[in-house]
Amino acid sequence: MYSVLKTTRRWWIADKVSEYMKRIQIEGGRRLEGSVEIGGFKNSAVALIPATILAGGLCVIDNLPDISDVDKLSQILLNNGAKIKRQGNKTIEIDTSGIEKCYADYDMAKELRASYYLLGAGLGRFKKAKVIFPGGCSIGTRPIDQHIKGFEALGARVSIEHGIISVEAEKLVGAEIYLDVVTVGATINIMLAASMAEGVTTIENAAKEPHIVDAANFLNCMGAKIKGAGTDTIKIKGVDKLRGCEHSVIPDQIEAGTYMILAAATKGDVTITNIIPKHLEAITAKLKEMGVKITENGEMLRVEGNSAIKNINIKTLVYPGFPTDLQQPMTSLLSIANGTGTVTETIFEGRFKHVGELKRMGANIKVEGRIAVIQGVDKLSGAKVEATDLRAGAALMIAGLIAEGTTEIENAQYIERGYSFYREKLIKIGAKITEI
Repeated sequence: MYSVLKTTRRWWIADKVSEYMKRIQIEGGRRLEGSVEIGGFKNSAVALIPATILAGGLCVIDNLPDISDVDKLSQILLNNGAKIKRQGNKTIEIDTSGIEKCYADYDMAKELRASYYLLGAGLGRFKKAKVIFPGGCSIGTRPIDQHIKGFEALGARVSIEHGIISVEAEKLVGAEIYLDVVTVGATINIMLAASMAEGVTTIENAAKEPHIVDAANFLNCMGAKIKGAGTDTIKIKGVDKLRGCEHSVIPDQIEAGTYMILAAATKGDVTITNIIPKHLEAITAKLKEMGVKITENGEMLRVEGNSAIKNINIKTLVYPGFPTDLQQPMTSLLSIANGTGTVTETIFEGRFKHVGELKRMGANIKVEGRIAVIQGVDKLSGAKVEATDLRAGAALMIAGLIAEGTTEIENAQYIERGYSFYREKLIKIGAKITEI
């Protein structure tokens, strides 16, 4: 018998994942109005699912986004012996008591950056793990040297042969680890491994993103002892054993920011619910600077666009600065703003691949190294374009919504990696979008 994981839109059968390519068609020029509910944070969910390995028991995760990355990670755990049950679209039960190893093969890991969290989780529970070198979106250099530095500081041996990363240790011992660069992935991976190490581990220059805090809260719910998450110094006191727990994923700040941008771009009036406004302060400040009206009311924001959007300058930074994941969607808005603006990308050097596609639609953008200079135009025109990664797909989707005529986006499956039910949500607020 094989295990089957059923979701609303896809079947995933153990040891077999079908490859697929999608195209969507958008009829632009429609003002969007209504309400959009934000789902769980993709960047948090892809860390919490591997973290369940540490529990060795039953974990229930609520407010989980129904996206392809979640499905692929769930399939990897199934292949390793976990039992998984979906309850509707938002809740998943994961029993990892049957897992005896941690391994992700090429077919499962080639398009999934977050597969590297299996290294930290496997190292913590089994003192060993193997993962094919992680894939994910092609947005520039994404080294894992800080992950390796952290594992080795804890006493693990790390080797990379034929594209396979192997980690192994007789035992893990707490250490003081200073990260040379601020990195979310390494911060979480070290937390996973250190949760079951002997003694105390200190991570200096740690990332401070909201999903760092969410991952720490999840681990603490499992019995870990982590303090300082959300600051640049995190301390982990190792424990002998962790247990299953229940946890609700925080709202997705990037999904929320994307809908804020598309509301402004379509001169719409959209209320965005199930959010944590503090996580959105950077994007809120920039949209207000452009002349967009934003009203906060508890766990919701109302975004009202207008025809007098001003061009501005943006520089991506680690949290709490402007997020790199919203740089591409924001470029679409800047392309129709009044005047000239700039976008400086400090995180990933390869994150301007969408610019060529926007220029096909009439955008006036020049890229010089890590800086894009954007001269606003009166309108964009529908065209056939291709998404090269997740956030590029979101940028082209926004451009299609504001363009005159019809836009066809190839490789739209990238969008499903981070935006659950995006077509249904957009149709609800007035968009005309169909899958071809």
